[in-house]
Amino acid sequence: MTVMFRYRGRSISEPDLVFLRQLIAEHPSDSRRTLSKRVCEAWRWVQPNGELRDMVCRSLMLELHRAGLIELPPVRKRPPNNVIARRRPAPMLVDQTPLRATLRELQPLCFQQVRRRSDEPLFDALLQAHHYLRYVRPVGEHLKYLLWSGKRPVACLAWSSAPRHLGPRDRFIGWSAEARRRNIHLLAYNTRFLILPWVQVPHLASHVLGRMDRLLPQHWQEVYGHSVHYLETFIDPARFRGTCYRAANWTSLGLTTGRGKDAPTSKPTRPVKEVLGRPLSKHFRAQLSRLP
Repeated sequence: MTVMFRYRGRSISEPDLVFLRQLIAEHPSDSRRTLSKRVCEAWRWVQPNGELRDMVCRSLMLELHRAGLIELPPVRKRPPNNVIARRRPAPMLVDQTPLRATLRELQPLCFQQVRRRSDEPLFDALLQAHHYLRYVRPVGEHLKYLLWSGKRPVACLAWSSAPRHLGPRDRFIGWSAEARRRNIHLLAYNTRFLILPWVQVPHLASHVLGRMDRLLPQHWQEVYGHSVHYLETFIDPARFRGTCYRAANWTSLGLTTGRGKDAPTSKPTRPVKEVLGRPLSKHFRAQLSRLP
């Protein structure tokens, strides 16, 4: 079967295009959003938690429309651009008294998953104020953690969907391109890790990462209907050595190319980062290479 179009790992054939054209013709009063939901239902295109892949499907149909392969109905409503309209997190006051202690004295530590919960604005505000990369709203699957010692926050961690293509990681796992497309959702990417600057506790960062090994798969299962088997992150070697990750048994896998996923040439366009990974089981390669 001839592939006419590829989008985010999905191949579109001529019969698929015929189906889409017929669906649009049979429902002339439907909006683009309604059409995309019909397509997801017909193709059984769902996320691991059972929700329709509506946004991905809408993007696919828009690309097919722009390529002249289908004709979508006119746009009925243009929602505001979230990137433009989104405001920075509002500052929030917290106790910034220097906290110097041993890890034992800091216990017990409470790990609070705050996405879609009342303390999420505090998490966003702390990253915006104290992380050198500031706060960026995650896309795709993601979780946010606030760590507390008593009534004081001491650290923040953000996790999201992993990049689709990452050479050092893909070579380390050894999976095929098809296995990567099907199983990339089983990876989690540590996008932010912040120990608040007034907290000075030796070994706290590596301890937190070690605790995440157990907590993250459980919470991901609860929220998204599937676990994760592998963790990864980038560090900027010009700024950091990644000591806490290495102490928590993360492995250095090599360097990025510095080109990004949509680079038009082979020349680096951004800082080269070091890739670190952490398998969560001894059978992670078999789990991530499995095909239905």
